[in-house]
Amino acid sequence: MQITLTPCPQEPPVEGAGAQTPPPSDPATCGTARVKLTSGDQAGRSVTAQLPSGPGAQRFTTGDDIVLTYLPGDTLEASPYQISDHDRSFPLLLAGVAFALAVIAFGRWRGLSALVGLAITFVLLLMFLIPAILAGEPPLLVAIVGASAIMLAVLYLTHGFTVTTSIAIIGTTVSLALTGLLSYLAIGLVRLNGITDESSFYLDTGYQINTQGLLLASIIIGTLGVLDDVTVTQAVTVAELARANPAYGFARLYRAAARIGRAHIASVINTIVLAYAGASLPLLLLISVGREPIGQVVTNPVLAQEIVRSIVGTLGLIASVPITTALAAAATRRTTTPTADRPPSRARHRRRGDRTDEPPFPKPAHAHAHADAFAAHDHPAATGPRPSPAPPLPVRRTRTRPTEDRNGHHPHPW
Repeated sequence: MQITLTPCPQEPPVEGAGAQTPPPSDPATCGTARVKLTSGDQAGRSVTAQLPSGPGAQRFTTGDDIVLTYLPGDTLEASPYQISDHDRSFPLLLAGVAFALAVIAFGRWRGLSALVGLAITFVLLLMFLIPAILAGEPPLLVAIVGASAIMLAVLYLTHGFTVTTSIAIIGTTVSLALTGLLSYLAIGLVRLNGITDESSFYLDTGYQINTQGLLLASIIIGTLGVLDDVTVTQAVTVAELARANPAYGFARLYRAAARIGRAHIASVINTIVLAYAGASLPLLLLISVGREPIGQVVTNPVLAQEIVRSIVGTLGLIASVPITTALAAAATRRTTTPTADRPPSRARHRRRGDRTDEPPFPKPAHAHAHADAFAAHDHPAATGPRPSPAPPLPVRRTRTRPTEDRNGHHPHPW
């Protein structure tokens, strides 16, 4: 693409605003672009298109890959091609490849299975959940079925068919059902209808979709993304604690894992609030510019919806910790025998020198005497009587026969 910049035309004054004129356009957005088509029936042909101008218009430079829209008309002066947006296919592909390589390099086979689970999630969302809602099915029922399918496929595929994964799935299911019930009660109590922007309004008027049920479905799907993290962590924590401390009973396992869960929930709550604040940052800036009272800001339908979403999701996360921890501790104690109840294991074929209940060889009495002497010297402050050392063994003297000289005579004959 080649860019040819031209002077920006003067905008006429706005009607009803007196002599006030709109802000001038950015000089980098005024001109034409010579674009070579790379797809379609006219691939290889070069066409001319007008650069988009006005407030908020994107900037284009020479060599950019762009997306064109074709609008055929009878006007010969205007080009039927219009610049729509930047072509982000290749940068997004690079980002996706980098993400996949990082996950596989760190997680190896488990990271690869996590990527497969992510692909299954996208397939279920795009091929089942969204078409079912657009077809007129109840959004809440569709969300429950879709969330259950995502949970079963992703958790078992990522973490394997184990007891720990099954416990995490049970805890997630119970917590998700509780979250759905709390969402239904909260939306009815706050009187939210789910229409907060142009998209929800268009879905309500154009497709006759129940926007209140759509809000419930969005809360359930959003909560599932954090619930499976908390439940899997708690189930794995209990299993590792039981493996490291086999003597722990149900109560000690529950208390130890619950302490970890409380720390996890404290950090997750902050994550949820920051995530919603980041997504609603433009709205928060507009509200701040308007200088509205804090009471009106909080009761605004858009912010009230996000507040309800955050509160209900947090309550579901809090409930998931004791539920999953109790289930995991109970299941672990059924399959693990405390160490205190087991007889000490001892190898059947063990050498004498490897046994710990007796020394490999008997020590002489004078060795004990030397050991006591060294102990008393190293620890002079030790108190208490010490046993007297055993008397040394008598030395038996024997005569040896003297050697003979070179002539065969004894130097000292007896």
